[in-house]
Amino acid sequence: MRKRGNSGSRCRDDGGALTLSYVAILPFVFVVVMTLMQASLWFLARNAALAAARQGADAARTFDASRAAGPAAALAFARQAGQGYLNEPQASEAGSTATTISITVSGHVPSFVPNLLLSVSETAQAPVERFRP
Repeated sequence: MRKRGNSGSRCRDDGGALTLSYVAILPFVFVVVMTLMQASLWFLARNAALAAARQGADAARTFDASRAAGPAAALAFARQAGQGYLNEPQASEAGSTATTISITVSGHVPSFVPNLLLSVSETAQAPVERFRP
């Protein structure tokens, strides 16, 4: 067995240093993970709103389709495809003209942070189909 001499070298106790490091670092790691999850939900809601707007524009632009067909198709698609990602979807045909259909779908993104309200709104435009002999 070897003994240490009293030549000034002391053995330090590092017990608890790793725990203290975790306590300091883990809150930042959790914030980064929650930010990534919130950004993912926003991205999915945005894609669902855009796909619903395109679906509504396609339904409203067909030959002899009513103007109300676009928002109805967009809402039906948003409720089905955006379930869990796009809350309270709304669709409108504001901005449509006689030659162009414009469908806007908007809604709210689920949030991890209380009282944080994130919204998305996407618009799709398409020309109205006309019969030309």
